[in-house]
Amino acid sequence: MKTSRRLIDLDSRTFERRLAQNPLVIVPVGALEAHGPHLPLGADQIQAESTALELAERVDALVAPTVTYGSAPGARRFPGTVSLSIAQLEGYVAGVLSELARSGVRRILVLSGHAERGHMAALREAGDDAMRAHPSARVVVLSDYDFVYELRGRDSPASDGHAGLLETSRVLALAPETVGTERPAVSNRRSPFLPGPGSAEEWPESVMGDTRPASPELGRRVQTHVLERLVETVAALLPA
Repeated sequence: MKTSRRLIDLDSRTFERRLAQNPLVIVPVGALEAHGPHLPLGADQIQAESTALELAERVDALVAPTVTYGSAPGARRFPGTVSLSIAQLEGYVAGVLSELARSGVRRILVLSGHAERGHMAALREAGDDAMRAHPSARVVVLSDYDFVYELRGRDSPASDGHAGLLETSRVLALAPETVGTERPAVSNRRSPFLPGPGSAEEWPESVMGDTRPASPELGRRVQTHVLERLVETVAALLPA
């Protein structure tokens, strides 16, 4: 019988035996955040978990339980968003990573489906905290959207963003049952140099871009690109 790659499914002794092989452990990170009238609040979690499990098959990794909440202040005024402070997120994730390292895990990939700047800064600080506490551990922190957005200007307009064409297509490919029928087209007219979220006039819906051309076919191309780039990154930064 095939052994699960999810840590929550393993018994303690099986995990101990796997540690002897210096396994990569992937920690998915999501957020509960508004993604317009068409995508689920958990879109970031869905993408991070799906990608982590696919990646684990390709690089022989284990997948830790998902960190389900993140820092999402930009969308706080939209219903359903739950946003931790940067300090709250950093402290929690640092604790998780430090405990994994204390248990003997030496290679950790923090894979976030949410890419907001403060959120990612908190994760990077958490990774740094864990490595300083456990110098034998190596932690790499990234968002899959570091790679998704490499396709802007090619498979989508350069202005595409949160819950836009690429993300809508990707969720259509990964979890089509969660996607509604509306296809909003929204521009965020707030200057990126102004702190804080846009007003209702500047950003009327938690979407950046035109989702009308979205398709599962485009989503599958996006996911293939993300996985290829993740495999390259693991080989370069987290070799066995």
